[in-house]
Amino acid sequence: MTAQYIIGIDLGTTNNVLAYADLNADSPNIQLLEIPQLVAAGTLDKLTSLPSFVYLGTDSESSEGAFDLPWAQGRNYVVGQWARKRSAEAPDRTVVAAKSWLCHTQVDRRQPVLPAGAPDEVQKISPVTASQYYLAHLVAAWEQQFSDAKISDQQVVLTVPASFDPVARELTREAALAAGLPSNFILLEEPQAALYAWLAAQGDEWRNQLKADESVLVCDIGGGTTDLTLIKVQDESGDLVLERAAVGDHLLVGGDNMDLTLAHSVAGKFAELGTDLNPWQSVSLWHSCRAAKEALLAEGGNDSYKISVLGRGSKLIGGTVSVEVPRSDAADLLLDGFLPACQRSDRPERRPASGFQEMGLAYESDPRVTRHVAQFLDAHCSSDKDNSNFPQWILFNGGVFKAAGFRDRLLNVLQGWVDSSADLDTNVQSLSGVHDLDHAVATGACHYGWSKQNGGLRIRGGVASSYYIGIETAGLAIPGAPRPLKALCVVPFGMEEGTQADVPSGEIGLVTGHPAAFRFFSSNVRKQDQPGILLSSWTDDELSETDSLEATLTVSMDDDESAIAPGSCVPVHFQSRITELGMFELWCVGTSGEGEWKLEFNVRES
Repeated sequence: MTAQYIIGIDLGTTNNVLAYADLNADSPNIQLLEIPQLVAAGTLDKLTSLPSFVYLGTDSESSEGAFDLPWAQGRNYVVGQWARKRSAEAPDRTVVAAKSWLCHTQVDRRQPVLPAGAPDEVQKISPVTASQYYLAHLVAAWEQQFSDAKISDQQVVLTVPASFDPVARELTREAALAAGLPSNFILLEEPQAALYAWLAAQGDEWRNQLKADESVLVCDIGGGTTDLTLIKVQDESGDLVLERAAVGDHLLVGGDNMDLTLAHSVAGKFAELGTDLNPWQSVSLWHSCRAAKEALLAEGGNDSYKISVLGRGSKLIGGTVSVEVPRSDAADLLLDGFLPACQRSDRPERRPASGFQEMGLAYESDPRVTRHVAQFLDAHCSSDKDNSNFPQWILFNGGVFKAAGFRDRLLNVLQGWVDSSADLDTNVQSLSGVHDLDHAVATGACHYGWSKQNGGLRIRGGVASSYYIGIETAGLAIPGAPRPLKALCVVPFGMEEGTQADVPSGEIGLVTGHPAAFRFFSSNVRKQDQPGILLSSWTDDELSETDSLEATLTVSMDDDESAIAPGSCVPVHFQSRITELGMFELWCVGTSGEGEWKLEFNVRES
């Protein structure tokens, strides 16, 4: 069936949004889907975003039908606005930040681990399942409104962080397919989607603002993550084109950190009133401060915000206690804590890791985003002596930047670096026409899909990192010391979706017939490496190890004399492929035609 609509979906850490446009229209008239969801027990409302929260109900709640929806009855959970409200009252039953858990390599993300630290009586779910719940709700909401246009028949663009590794992308794909998205849906990086939203708003006027050889820094600070992307403007035969030049690391610092910071400050105000909060109240306060932050920092927000905490125990007379948080206090606390003035040479502090840690998310130890920006720009804008990649423009995205103070502070810090450098002669400006930060990623994804179908402007990208495989060197064994490992580049930075590459290499043996570990690495700074480059050493800043794959590769058991015997080490060469969805496949092809094996990134099993 021919698709009638292009659908853009922002699967966000804090909110989910669906935008759509008619593919048969002359121009993309992008609309937002109003999403039916429970906002209280038995109360259904339509909102343009679906909060990324899952509340796991008690047996009595589910048996009473408290979570029933027009398209689903008898559920023991609820997602969306009501789940978000319940997070302040029952944090141990509420799943948050599931998207960030998708790239947490220390747990099996298909196993029920959320809510983290919940008591035994709470039936947990996996990060993949939580993501599936959000997407399934969007699918059901779409098909309730467009019953004659099943989502499986439409063209769908789903966004992911630019820094998502292949495993996190694969897990997102699994959740999407389980929720009912079409098998040919497209993954698009969120910062690119944000820029597409700006391009959609500008029309052809964008060429009057951006010039050849300029760069745009897309800074996206959302609920749980900070994403940094550098996009270069280039001149090709007199026409301007855009190309993604660099992608930052997956930084787990964002609005959630700000909520906790505000909660810590507010807890001090409660202490001044003689109320020391117990752990339950402290978690509840964290969730309450999320609403306070958004109310205080929004344009034209409240001058103050009252935060109340439900009393626990007989010593609290009246049951609740409240404090007022001034708007100015919140702004100063969060601006100076997360976007402080710093030098371009400053770097995030790396504190020694504790020997014992809870199995939670690997949040950044240094929440000062300006220092992370300095490190990113140094890695990607200092290779040229003239600093030609240093951004002249910045595009803000993410809910944090709805507050003008955050935008102004980051602009001032970047301009300060320019003013203090003898090598830089430019002005850093915000791209004019600030777009809708709550819905930009979804609308940008929709605009990308429409442009892809109708031949409009597209940002060149390809894969955001170079990929490598670990090759164990031959040699004598030494007690207690592993054999040295080399890293063979199999995918270059920017390799386009739907392409493949043969990897030149010497003869390499592939272990077959018994269990073996295959190690994979990635780099977002070694952008010049081509397939076949073999590294004998590297630093942690250059290469990062991703999830390994442990597998037993099957072998031929034919009676033919040429069959491969179990346990053989088969000489192979490599062919790497990037699928249309942006997934990485590595094919090992026998040099004498003995067979071929496909290796894919996999999730941690232990």
